[in-house]
Amino acid sequence: MDNHGKEARASVIGLRAMKLLSGLDDTVLEALAPECCWRRYVAGQRVISRDARDNDVYLIVSGRVRITAFSGGGRQVTYRDVSAADWFGDLAAIDGLSRSADVEALEDTVLAVMTPVLFKRLVHDHPVVCDRVLERLTGFVRDLSERVFDFSTLSVSARIQTEVLRLAREAGIDGNSARIDPAPKHADMASKVATYREQVTREITAMVKQGLLERSGKTLVVPDVQRLERLISEGRRDA
Repeated sequence: MDNHGKEARASVIGLRAMKLLSGLDDTVLEALAPECCWRRYVAGQRVISRDARDNDVYLIVSGRVRITAFSGGGRQVTYRDVSAADWFGDLAAIDGLSRSADVEALEDTVLAVMTPVLFKRLVHDHPVVCDRVLERLTGFVRDLSERVFDFSTLSVSARIQTEVLRLAREAGIDGNSARIDPAPKHADMASKVATYREQVTREITAMVKQGLLERSGKTLVVPDVQRLERLISEGRRDA
């Protein structure tokens, strides 16, 4: 097999791992691979700028990116981190409007980039892809609705506790405990719950004193996930 054939095969393998394309035949992926633009970004490099007119869809072959926005005063709001096998950018591809957020590579990242025309063709031609896009969009609505409720009704302390619980679930719960490794930077947590780094530091320290968290080197341990869940649930009922 020549180098061109090896590269084509590697491209198909990369696409096969994508959640958006899972289950599609290799013949479909083989036809799709050369229609994608393959790009590499180093850690810290900007992928998308807010308000840009770029409407492409990005599939993460390897690496991880962060989706954020900045206020006029320079305050950062983090929406979410997106990891390998996932995708982003479909909102602008669907409605044709400018980008609503900035995207930055958190580590060296390889992306397969699809034009809006190619993305919409996949959605229209393959029901399984259409279903995944619909599930993604409804997930966004549910997540944003929950975040609006939390920001409107919960104290800063409760929002930080909720973010710790989210990170614990993302890391994986073993029995009734979870290890968040590495521990998140306080500035990153602050940008996700609309507060300041100092407030996060105070709350994490308080949670350690209460036994809700334990520090283990660069790892945060949630020793009793159910206790944290109950505390957050009680806070939401009282809100």
